Amino acid sequence: MRFLLACSAWLSNWTAPFIIAVAALSFVIPGMFDWVRGDVQTCILGSIMLTMGMTLTTEDFRILAQRPLDIFIGAVAQYTIMPLLAFSLVYFFGLPKGIAAGLILVGCSPGGVSSNIMSLLCRGDVAYSVGMTTASTLLAPLMTPLLVLWLAGESIDVDAMGLFRSILLVTLLPVATGTLCNWLFSRKPGYQTVCRLMPGLAVLGLACIVGGVVSAHGARFFESGVLIFFCIFLHNGLGYLMGYLAGLGTRMSKPKRRTLSIEVGMQNAGLATVLAGRHFPMLPEAAIVAAISCVWHSISGTLIAAIFSAVDKLRKK
Repeated sequence: MRFLLACSAWLSNWTAPFIIAVAALSFVIPGMFDWVRGDVQTCILGSIMLTMGMTLTTEDFRILAQRPLDIFIGAVAQYTIMPLLAFSLVYFFGLPKGIAAGLILVGCSPGGVSSNIMSLLCRGDVAYSVGMTTASTLLAPLMTPLLVLWLAGESIDVDAMGLFRSILLVTLLPVATGTLCNWLFSRKPGYQTVCRLMPGLAVLGLACIVGGVVSAHGARFFESGVLIFFCIFLHNGLGYLMGYLAGLGTRMSKPKRRTLSIEVGMQNAGLATVLAGRHFPMLPEAAIVAAISCVWHSISGTLIAAIFSAVDKLRKK
């Protein structure tokens, strides 16, 4: 068990390099992750969301009730800044349909679970981070399909009802199941040990999803790879900046501003990857955009947390 816990901790600390290594390996040996398709991919994402639910306690839901204004500001920022940034980039650069669909889907997704870790690393408001992630995930079945339909429906065939069912299946149900398990078994011997293994399993699951997309569509990356990465980089970076400015404009404290920046900038690109593969099969670039976002958001989140920490050290000197 100690070995498994050590592996889980290692994977949590080295998420981005591990996922990059898996992506590179699956590009060189495409058949390695051919099995990560369709329902298998959906089940893997569901297990990742289950791990999130297993970390939620009644205290986390109490945060939602005790800090309604902060959560409201965060939810509005989450579901306006990134979707509108994605749409603006699509319009400004005249992006092809596949890249446009992927970028808009990532922008309309809820916040990523790893944002909670980044908030902790940069001395943000961790409780606020957990509350925002929970709120945006609970809102996702409604907000994500509506926003994708609104922003992309004129140029891309969007099955909003299908998106709703998929998000309900891979977000709310696993999160609710995990939360119920936590409520029922949190005092049982060994349950907390199992929970400590969950982050590592979540990283493995995310790596499998990315590996599956690269195996299926990796050869297409070089057709528009530079454009894809540039758009992801710009979308993500502007998200961090606009999130921080939103906190500044609403007179939040420094820890809250940092948390809002990270929560807005880091999306649940794993969810976007699964949705792109299931609902936009004729636009493979959409899944590539989402998969690359998975990797880049993990890297950039670590970098932005390090920058915030470096600023604190400089001010102390």
